[in-house]
Amino acid sequence: MTLAVRKHIRRLVAVGCALSLSAALAQPLRLSNSLDAAPAISASQMDGRTIDYIVALVNSEPVTNNEVRQRLLRVEQQMTQQGAALPPREDLVQRVLELLVSERAQLQDAAEQGLSVDDATLLQAEQTLAAQNQLGLEAFRQRLVEQGMDPNRFRSELRNQLLLRKVRERETERVRVSNAEIDRHIEELVARSPVGAETLLRHVLIKVPESASAEAAQALQARAQSVVDRAKAGEDFAALARELSEAPEGASGGSFGWRSANQLPGLFVASTQNLPVGGVSAPFRSPAGWHVLKVDERRQGVPPELMVVKTRVSHILLRLSPQLSQEAALKRLAEMREQALNGQTPFESLARQFSQDGSASQGGDLGWVTPGQFVPEFEAVMDLLRPGELSQPMMSRFGAHLIRVDDRQQVAMTPEQQREAVRNVLREQKVADVLQTWAQDVRGRAYVEFRDPPRP
Repeated sequence: MTLAVRKHIRRLVAVGCALSLSAALAQPLRLSNSLDAAPAISASQMDGRTIDYIVALVNSEPVTNNEVRQRLLRVEQQMTQQGAALPPREDLVQRVLELLVSERAQLQDAAEQGLSVDDATLLQAEQTLAAQNQLGLEAFRQRLVEQGMDPNRFRSELRNQLLLRKVRERETERVRVSNAEIDRHIEELVARSPVGAETLLRHVLIKVPESASAEAAQALQARAQSVVDRAKAGEDFAALARELSEAPEGASGGSFGWRSANQLPGLFVASTQNLPVGGVSAPFRSPAGWHVLKVDERRQGVPPELMVVKTRVSHILLRLSPQLSQEAALKRLAEMREQALNGQTPFESLARQFSQDGSASQGGDLGWVTPGQFVPEFEAVMDLLRPGELSQPMMSRFGAHLIRVDDRQQVAMTPEQQREAVRNVLREQKVADVLQTWAQDVRGRAYVEFRDPPRP
């Protein structure tokens, strides 16, 4: 069983790494996919029989050949898992060596600033990783040993990564994004967006049968005209649509939702393009019958960068206790899953009866959610499900879950969400620039002596 480890430490691009390698090179301890990507430590390495040697000194602190070899193996495994093309090994070896040198210098800079990671913080990080892998702490450490990893070395690398995060956060804590920068970025996104202007229309259709006589068609036109007259007199167009429209959307007030011109029939575009917001078109004829349209609202189309995926999700939660172990909870949920899939008991009934969550009374319905609302281990499973699909039982820090995705749609962010999303993007760009400058400065101030070349 492979340990699936969620991202616990912010991924940072190391100085000098090519973009195609940055994700693999910039994270010494892989904490986002699998511990298979962590250094494979053989028994001979763990008992000290492997012959090692120094490949570089960073301010008199050594970088060893084994460190290069282990990081190289992890990077190659990670790139292979991601389907990325591997560069020549000699080139990759040099990049890994330079990365280790830069990291060593940054850790020394952190120590000079008086930064450290205490044992309590390290233990909390370990416990988080264990929970994300659906294991207790001791079982997690045992699994490391089973997969050929020395737990002490693992904790040492984890401490270093927490310290690197700490010093990098200190260097970037003063990074700010102004409202003017956000406004300008949104304007640029809209200006270069492939999505054109969109219109929110309401529609009334008065059908005209193919066999209708001229007199009958004229009478139906008069009915359509009455819709226009009543709307202009102040009656609610949505109510008129529900009363009179024979189109499918009539029952919901005649709304089409937001549509761009290329998503509407040409007749609809021609009949509304010169109407103001709130304007009602004159009746116009198509093969289906007489149409009347009202322009509810207009807007510039939302750029893809300002859209968000919303998910309608339900779940059943069993909380662990002295009376309910993890194994037993997962087994019970597996049985419920079979009952729901074979139609024996509806999912909603199972949730109402067994779920230990506030959503139980709603049949497990958690409503519409956007990314970031749930803990990472829950969202990782949820994001892989198709609408209507039921997950296998899984663990989060809150207990054992059975997850069902009910629907998924892409919608425009609210103005507040747009500004926050843009703020985050701009801040990340500034943070990357600040970190690159800082890392180059730290590396430039370090005394580095390269010795025998690595032999991975």
